[in-house]
Amino acid sequence: MLNRVRTVLAALWLGLVATLAVVVAPVLFAGLERAEAGRLAGNLFRIEAYAALGLAAALFLIERRLASLRMRAGQGSVLSVNLLLVLGALFCTVLGYFALQPMMEAARAGQGRLSFGALHGISSVLFALKGLLLLGLVWRGAEAN
Repeated sequence: MLNRVRTVLAALWLGLVATLAVVVAPVLFAGLERAEAGRLAGNLFRIEAYAALGLAAALFLIERRLASLRMRAGQGSVLSVNLLLVLGALFCTVLGYFALQPMMEAARAGQGRLSFGALHGISSVLFALKGLLLLGLVWRGAEAN
């Protein structure tokens, strides 16, 4: 049961990330003025970042419980590949949104060492990496079920 819940939560998170990256952001920038599209995209990425914190916490607790059950059965350890995937996706969220977003705002105001474009590029790479980590988690969950 916990394996299925983990897979569904990871799939929902992956779906959110993929929808924002592949559908929503391109549509916003194709149909709206650049500044307005950026503002709306920023709001949507903020929602995803906070949802990611909740989903990562739930997935972390599930992975810890599954690890505990495996250890009682004499298999595995506290640290699993799935747990590393969850923590990696969480790291991408924290660094990509909560650390880089304030730096991007400062860069727009002409402050900081890196340009807005460079920071946006780093943020985009972290968002893509988060998607790949979540894809790995979903894939592993689908194989286990």
